[in-house]
Amino acid sequence: MHVTNESERNPLVPPPPSKKYIFVKVLSCPMCGVSIEDSKITGLRLNCSQGLDPKRGEGIAVSVRRCNHCNLIYSSPLPIPYSLQDHYGIPPADYWGREVFYIDENYFALQIQKAKELLNFKAGMRALDIGAGLGKCMIAVSVAGFDVDGFEPSVTFREKAIEIMGISPEKLKLGMIEDVEYPRESFDFITFGAVLEHLYDPGNAISKAISWLKRDGVIHIEVPSSDWLISKLVNIYYKMVGVNYVTNISPMHEPFHLYEFTLRSFIENGKINNYQVVSYEYTVCSLIHIPGFLHPIFRWYMAKTNSGMQLTVYLKRS
Repeated sequence: MHVTNESERNPLVPPPPSKKYIFVKVLSCPMCGVSIEDSKITGLRLNCSQGLDPKRGEGIAVSVRRCNHCNLIYSSPLPIPYSLQDHYGIPPADYWGREVFYIDENYFALQIQKAKELLNFKAGMRALDIGAGLGKCMIAVSVAGFDVDGFEPSVTFREKAIEIMGISPEKLKLGMIEDVEYPRESFDFITFGAVLEHLYDPGNAISKAISWLKRDGVIHIEVPSSDWLISKLVNIYYKMVGVNYVTNISPMHEPFHLYEFTLRSFIENGKINNYQVVSYEYTVCSLIHIPGFLHPIFRWYMAKTNSGMQLTVYLKRS
């Protein structure tokens, strides 16, 4: 991704006192690399929950774009915090809820099963969890027979992973993907579980992970889908009531999503970073904003049309 740093923060949209940002203009799509000129502004996104009437919200708004080539949704300018801990240096229970320290016995089981099928698994294969959080995925993958490492950029999350979840400090590095290093071709299985949408340059992050992947290894990625039906319906509603806002992404408030992806986003990025999508699936996920009696209809339609909330892809080196 090519960016140019605006020399000063825009004085017309000063950040709130608790968070300070640098606003960076995006020059090309972070996944397929085409010029920003080949994209469309779909609306604005506030740095707070917008509800049904964004005009009542007060805060900073950034433009949201959809790439015409790969349909990636992203913001330009891209808000980058002065300190990463402004985003993720918060108590894990505040970010995810109190149940965060409990691990269900089936946690990450389907993803591990799929990875093993694609890998022709043998006990002791090495795995890497990118953005390990509290280490729940590391624990599940270790129980499944992998030798697991991970890294996590949040100080508080890493501390809790070590203190409460029992992760070895030697196995869990502190750092961002831009700074962390591993030898080339070190891992059989690498996972970005709900991580890639938080990274400032997802294409470069995948490129780095590919360099750490063994020749027959597998990368697993779970991301928000830019074709999610509920977002499209909310955006239609916003247009009907005459507001220039969209519900996609949340660059400056929890959960700090910077991107939404399509399958084509990964296919086009694979041409740049020399990998192939070997398996994928869309998951309906939450329907909390839809009346319960409509859930069966919505689930059927979203499954039929690949318009669920989450996209999961499995990648192999070309």
